[in-house]
Amino acid sequence: MTGATTILCRVHGLDRPGITAGLMGVLAESGAELYDVEQVVVRGRLSLDVLFAVPEGRSTVKDILYYGWEAEMQVDFEVIDAPPSPPRHTTAITLVAPRIGPDTFGAAAQVIAEAGANIDRIVRLSRYPVVSYELIASGGDQLAMQRSLGAAGAEHGFDVAVQEERLERRLKRMVVLDVDSTLVVGEVIDMLAAEAGKAEQVSAITGHTMDGVLDFETSLRERVSHLVGLPFEAVERVAARIELTPGARTFVRTLKRLGMRVAIVSGGFSVITDRLAAELEVDHSAANVLEVEDGHLTGRLVGQVIDRKGKADIMRRLAAEQQIPLDQVVAVGDGANDLDMLTAAGLGIAFNARRMVQEAADASLNVPYLDAVLFMLGIRDDDIEGGSVDTLRPVAGLPPV
Repeated sequence: MTGATTILCRVHGLDRPGITAGLMGVLAESGAELYDVEQVVVRGRLSLDVLFAVPEGRSTVKDILYYGWEAEMQVDFEVIDAPPSPPRHTTAITLVAPRIGPDTFGAAAQVIAEAGANIDRIVRLSRYPVVSYELIASGGDQLAMQRSLGAAGAEHGFDVAVQEERLERRLKRMVVLDVDSTLVVGEVIDMLAAEAGKAEQVSAITGHTMDGVLDFETSLRERVSHLVGLPFEAVERVAARIELTPGARTFVRTLKRLGMRVAIVSGGFSVITDRLAAELEVDHSAANVLEVEDGHLTGRLVGQVIDRKGKADIMRRLAAEQQIPLDQVVAVGDGANDLDMLTAAGLGIAFNARRMVQEAADASLNVPYLDAVLFMLGIRDDDIEGGSVDTLRPVAGLPPV
């Protein structure tokens, strides 16, 4: 627009219907050219920013001031002389914590500034049972930002995800979940071992396996060997005691409502995961198979063991079958057995995970609510069906063999 003046107009005041429409009407009448609009409402207070160009000889500013007086809104103006900045790459930063105060926010903002990025937009995603915010930052060194935010999060008690802000981030189409200590509370193999009177021996092996000290297949076969002779009724008792992680039902239900595929891929046992899959109505389920003869466990497995590589292979196969690119897949897990799956997915989230897993994953969550993963996907608590936390019930007993 030749001979025009570029102006940033800020309108503040009590929000009510028609404010934005009225302002746009004034601009339209004056023949202004609209460049940008941003609006936010906090506790009923509207803040509306409009960037526009005013043709020479028009009384646009005077007309807007009169409109603001009529609408009982405060109006400020700023003439923008600088040319528009060239587009820069943007980064989405998600902060999650039981509480986010000014110290937490300040620490994150300082890291972002030191990485050479500028915060363009902040949106609150949730306030209960965890607080989460999404920050959109432009420019800067994303890798340095991710490393420094991880360190700041460990110091100040917040979880963080740093993702390139592009279309694919908001087009996730599949979520693949680990089961033990992710979808459910605790480790099923340890619960079965307790029924067999071998809790101490098996629990020690489980801990070393999750830390990546022991080869998964070797350790799993050794742990299962301690279950020889265990009646299948004991497996049913364990199944009746299994508790879903808080927020699991809301998490899966929300993903399904959004049209996403949900898969559970476990290094545990199909006799448990198949029941969970039916209970939660997930799309795919894969796990190891316990051998049962005459109503008792033989202490052996049937078929190939689903280990660290196997989990990632199954995720890739499921994605290929659904024609979903891996960068549109989210993987969630907690142990060394999940590492290949987490690093292969477009977004790998370590959920209450071992330190080595947190360091390798794209993002970490250390809150006890599985549906907090939704905030890492940019979903607000207002959009989550049934609220942020479900009232959970134990998984029903298994059918007889």
